[in-house]
Amino acid sequence: MTQELPFPIAEIPDELSRERGRLLFAGETEFLKGVVAMDGLPPDDRIEVCFAGRSNVGKSSLINALTGRKGLARASNTPGRTQEINFFTAGEEHYLVDLPGYGFANAPVAVVQKWQALLKQYLSGRTNLRRAFVLIDHRHGVKSVDEEIMTLLDKSAVTFQCVLTKADKVKATDREKVLAQVRKALSKHPAAFPEIVVTSSEKGDGLETLRTIIATLV
Repeated sequence: MTQELPFPIAEIPDELSRERGRLLFAGETEFLKGVVAMDGLPPDDRIEVCFAGRSNVGKSSLINALTGRKGLARASNTPGRTQEINFFTAGEEHYLVDLPGYGFANAPVAVVQKWQALLKQYLSGRTNLRRAFVLIDHRHGVKSVDEEIMTLLDKSAVTFQCVLTKADKVKATDREKVLAQVRKALSKHPAAFPEIVVTSSEKGDGLETLRTIIATLV
C-alpha cells in the first residue's frame, strides 16, 4: 500500500507507542453509565474518544475486542434500539464512549429526533473529546447515513478517523475498490483525520494500531 495516496492506511506504530496502547487496555475497563440527556454526562476530566457507526457495522464487537472484554459493549440486532450514550472507563485517564448505531429503520420518528438532538449537543459541547472514530463496513464502504454523521462532525469541529471493520469478510478483489470509494468520500470532509485504520474484530487486525492511537492522544 503506497503511502502517497490520500488517506493512507495507518502504519503499525513503533514499539514504545504500541506498549502505551497495550498498557492502557491491559488495565481495568469498566462500564460507567448510560446517558440519555446532557445533564447525565460524567465530568469532562479525562481524555475521551467516541465510536460512531451505522447499525450492525460491528461497533460493539470492535469495542469488546479492543478491551479484551467480550460482554462489555452489548450488540443489538434491532437497529435504533439502544438510545443511550454509553460511557466506559479505560484506566484512570480515558473514557471510551459508545454512541448508538445510526440508521433507524425500526425506530419511531420521535425517538430518532431525540437521539439526533442529543448527539449534536454531545459533539458540540464535550471539550475533552479528542477524536471520534467513524466505523465503516469494509464490504460496503461509505453510505449516505455515514455522510450525515461525518457532516455533523465537520460542523461540530470534532476530528474523526475512519475505521474500516470486518476486513476479514471483504473479498480481495473488492478491497481496493472500496478503499478508493472511502477515500473519495473522506476527501470532502475537513474534520477527517488523514489516516484510515483497517480492522477485523475476529482476526485481531488493526487492534494494536487503534489501541496505540487512543493511548497517545493528548
